[in-house]
Amino acid sequence: MNPKNTRHHRSENGDTIIATARREGDARNQGYRERALKLYPWICGRCSREFTRVNLHELTVHHRDHDHDNNPADGSNWELLCLYCHDNEHQRQLENDRNPATDITTATVPGGHKPFAELKAQLQDDKQDDG
Repeated sequence: MNPKNTRHHRSENGDTIIATARREGDARNQGYRERALKLYPWICGRCSREFTRVNLHELTVHHRDHDHDNNPADGSNWELLCLYCHDNEHQRQLENDRNPATDITTATVPGGHKPFAELKAQLQDDKQDDG
């Protein structure tokens, strides 16, 4: 067999594998993205930016455990983030991988406003006042 033909055959084979992987990845992404957009309000979970159909393409589905194959039906591994917050989250993960001494679970999140942080305590106080 001619070495040139072998290289060309390998290239076509590699291209086919890459194309198949991309198609499967796009199909997987489309499935959980559509489900996440139905489950959650179109608001970034970090900066609270609101989205409409016009700019919805800027809202991404972030996997909290960074495992893109972990897609439970209830969406418990997802959060909707704008492109900027999503990039920031992945950058924080990369930095944590480089420097494990920094714990990202306790680090402050830029724009990490937590509007419901005290809700549980307030609800318990209300129950005690009523009872």
